[in-house]
Amino acid sequence: MTSASTIAAADAARLPIMLTELRLPTIKRTWAELAEQSNRESWPAERFLGMLLEQEMNERETRRLARARADSHLPPDKSLGSFDFAAVPAVSKAHVMALAEADGWIGQGHNLLAFGPPGTGKSHLVCGLGHALIDRGYKVLFVRTSELVQRLQAARRDLRLPSELAKLDRFDLLILDDLSYARRDQAETSVLFELIAERYERRSIAITANAPFSAWDEVFPDKAMTIAAVDRLVHHATILEMNADSYRRRAALPARRQRSAIEAQ
Repeated sequence: MTSASTIAAADAARLPIMLTELRLPTIKRTWAELAEQSNRESWPAERFLGMLLEQEMNERETRRLARARADSHLPPDKSLGSFDFAAVPAVSKAHVMALAEADGWIGQGHNLLAFGPPGTGKSHLVCGLGHALIDRGYKVLFVRTSELVQRLQAARRDLRLPSELAKLDRFDLLILDDLSYARRDQAETSVLFELIAERYERRSIAITANAPFSAWDEVFPDKAMTIAAVDRLVHHATILEMNADSYRRRAALPARRQRSAIEAQ
């Protein structure tokens, strides 16, 4: 007759195989130690099973977030927690935090446009929102506008622009950084308009730009396309005017004062 200990050993030997097949790596790694604690403390079966599943779910969420952040190409240090709202008084922290909660705007394909001089934190703020949205389960992609234009141009030349736009469509928020640096004299930027038109009222776009709308004629091939692009972007959009002193200039002031004091000695 087979003993109970022999049956238990056989069951224990089968578990790693089944857990591998079911793709439950956390449970496979932790079940033995937790089972020992459960047997020692006489846990109900429900508690044992619940703790195993909770660990699996927590680690699965951790892995999902790590993948989403890697796929987003967001700068890891640009979070809302490290953004200095006091330095940009024109921007409401409460409004930004509401945007970070998604607040329905992502699901409706609304846009976010951040304008201001260089160094005022536009990219930092928008990237911080991107990180917050990833925490809430959304997919985000951060890309320099000029680099994306080159990528879309190459796709058009290779007759695969629709498939490239489809790849971008899987992201709930597409962050186009430094739109003002995409110049029509450097490259054919009508592909940028096609992207904007493709995502219109379906998927959200966030744009940072140094130049106001009136200067966007330098980006798109002609005035009609500029007007059409702006019209689609602002139709459902939050616009942040970030007119403040440059972060970089402010950060440099203490060092300059220190140098001046040393030189005066």
